Amino acid sequence: MMNTQEKPSHPRSNSPPVLLAAFGLVLVAASPAHAAAPADWSSVPVTEIKLFYPGQSSYEWLLSKEHKRAGKKVARGDSCISCHEDEEQELGDLLVAEQRLEPTPVKGKQGTVDLGLQIAYDDQNVYFRAQWKTLNPHPGEAHPFKRFDGKQWQHYGYPKLDKVVQDGTQPGIYEDRFSMLIDDGSVPNFAEQGCWLTCHDGERDMQGKAGKSAVKANPVLGDGGLKKKDVRKYLPSTRTDNNWASTKSREEIAAIKKAGGFLDLMQWRGHRSNPVGMADDFYVLEYRLMDAGKGPFSSNFDKKAKQPKYMYDDAKFGSNATSTEQIRSKATALVLEKNAVPFDANRSWKEGDLIPAYYTSRDKTKGSAADNASATGEWKNGMWTVLWTRPLNLSNPDDKALRPGNQYTFGFAVHDDNITTRGHHVSWPMSVGFGVEADIEATKVP
Repeated sequence: MMNTQEKPSHPRSNSPPVLLAAFGLVLVAASPAHAAAPADWSSVPVTEIKLFYPGQSSYEWLLSKEHKRAGKKVARGDSCISCHEDEEQELGDLLVAEQRLEPTPVKGKQGTVDLGLQIAYDDQNVYFRAQWKTLNPHPGEAHPFKRFDGKQWQHYGYPKLDKVVQDGTQPGIYEDRFSMLIDDGSVPNFAEQGCWLTCHDGERDMQGKAGKSAVKANPVLGDGGLKKKDVRKYLPSTRTDNNWASTKSREEIAAIKKAGGFLDLMQWRGHRSNPVGMADDFYVLEYRLMDAGKGPFSSNFDKKAKQPKYMYDDAKFGSNATSTEQIRSKATALVLEKNAVPFDANRSWKEGDLIPAYYTSRDKTKGSAADNASATGEWKNGMWTVLWTRPLNLSNPDDKALRPGNQYTFGFAVHDDNITTRGHHVSWPMSVGFGVEADIEATKVP
């Protein structure tokens, strides 16, 4: 973690016009429903962060000889920016192109995304205001659907890294996202190496992707434990060796969690959380796990009946299903409190009818998973503006409590242009201070 006596090294300016263009609109969209955000964001400094594309640069690759003599530096805990400071554009442009660390390049994908970030706090909450331009001339509000093929409901739409999109079998459909990883100093090397601690060979879209049967047989991840079928983000502290399968015992992992050795992971999602004004709340330890309780989105498919659970309310949406032509011309989220009714299998469904694969609900959220109860995004003139409120001083065992007078390490990421997993753009780890010096110093507001 950054020494509080050091001067911040990241560029900032007080009021770049492009980042404040949607200022008034955001305040209207996000209040007064949930929280009192700053009355004047122009008084809060903007930190400009260049996010870059990481490709398949897993933690194992960072430790390897192929990392151009840097593997030993990573192993001893040196920071990434000690070698790569101000190289975001160069790295992003390199890694986004087809090579060994990008075997499935996405056509037209940019190497970097410019994120404008403002952080403020008062006695109750922290307020984040994030802005970035999207590659596409429309917001990433759509997410995969269930499509009726005349006989049954099949999955329709996949992220662009998937083979079925790359070979043209399926369209690229996925939501935009803004994410934050947070640590309070309890996770070794996170302040130096950031999200690479969570990115490993064997995970989805990574080198050596783990097979379903191997994951199900794992005593911690599989049928005898978490009941997972794939490998997702995890921390090296939960393994006995540098591979996904060498999980420590459940008792050892529980002890790490109790000591605070996990990362908070929160994501604002354009389709699965924004329609109900929320962001989800996960944590990363032996796997990427949802906080206790219930988050804002759920699967909309009944596996036993092989049909959706809910459909659109014709009176409110205009029909019981949507179509490919409507996907980007209107918002297609299925919200229980707004435009959803139980699915009726007896209706005259026609080939091509689409119903969202997930539904969202604010009323059903509960527990620690519902802590991010105010996170609202608006897309205007090619730019997302997300206004996000996070309560201070949370006491849940799966949260990193943000407190005045402390400094934390954050990692920021944006998923843009119908992508998921490693297809995002990421930041180096950055310190954030609440009343103390840091890379980003949050502004105290009344």
